[in-house]
Amino acid sequence: MTGLTNRQIVLRRRPEGLLRDGDTELVEASAPELAEGEALVRNTYVGIDAAVRTWLDDQRGYLPPVQLGEVVRAAGVGEVVATRCDAYAVGDVVTTLSGFQEYVVVRDDLFTTVIPDVDDQLAMLSVYGSTGATAYFGMTDIGKPQPGETVVVSAAAGATGSLAGQIAKIAGARVVGIAGGPEKCRVVVEEFGFDACIDHRGPDLAAALREHCPDRVDVYFDNVGGPILDAVLGRLAQGGRVALCGVISSYLTGEHPGPANYVNLLARCGTMSGFNTLHNWDRFPEAFEALRRWEGEGRLVHREQVHPGLEHAVEALNGLFTGANVGKTVVQVSEPTPQLQGR
Repeated sequence: MTGLTNRQIVLRRRPEGLLRDGDTELVEASAPELAEGEALVRNTYVGIDAAVRTWLDDQRGYLPPVQLGEVVRAAGVGEVVATRCDAYAVGDVVTTLSGFQEYVVVRDDLFTTVIPDVDDQLAMLSVYGSTGATAYFGMTDIGKPQPGETVVVSAAAGATGSLAGQIAKIAGARVVGIAGGPEKCRVVVEEFGFDACIDHRGPDLAAALREHCPDRVDVYFDNVGGPILDAVLGRLAQGGRVALCGVISSYLTGEHPGPANYVNLLARCGTMSGFNTLHNWDRFPEAFEALRRWEGEGRLVHREQVHPGLEHAVEALNGLFTGANVGKTVVQVSEPTPQLQGR
């Protein structure tokens, strides 16, 4: 398609800590012409995840770092507006690595998924995209909660943690969240249905874990690392399982101190495993089918915090590290097409 202007946020320098003025720049460019095998997607929503910040550092993780001058990478949802690819039709609603921009070119690969019959495009980011898949695979494949077990989830008020805890509740476990501040703890219990929530800003995390987990911790879904991981390891039950999902406590500093209580994995015959959701991309339909069923039964709820306008994307990203987010943080880039909802 010709004549389309694509607003983009590009990386200008490697940030140190929170993003500051000059680290990124909002620019305008022409939307690219399509080659054979490509489709053009108009982004409606871009998800803001802690991983976005890690991709801005000059270190390779499971994806290469964003290079200077490139669009800031992020997952999003959008609508196909032009296509030269048999995998996509005009009007398809897809999740993809859209980046901080209005238009993105996609191909038939594991990064782009058509998800039909979802009435709410926001739910495609908070439930039926990588966030929901991460919670599903981490909890069901590694955590494997059983009825009556105690499950602890850190960053429980966030997008992934809130879903992971609810999945454990559906499995019949008793679920204790860890979050920052009384209001977040209230949301975790009253909205997301956890049995209890510990404020990690309180004076004694270890004591709170003893109080709320008297039978120790069978499963820990870790989103933060650092001292919280250390404290929960100190409360691990016999045969306890730890799913390593994220290290938000050290994404800004790049420092990852090892937990002193890792010896409890030996003493308690426990296991601790990391995972990459993309390694399970062929199982995404399984995850989305289960998530959709649970949401339809009223057993799974989600919450979004929407920032209007691409120009607020950097602000929204910083908010993940200042405690400003509850549920899935999203930037609305454009309005969804009404007739495509529920298509």
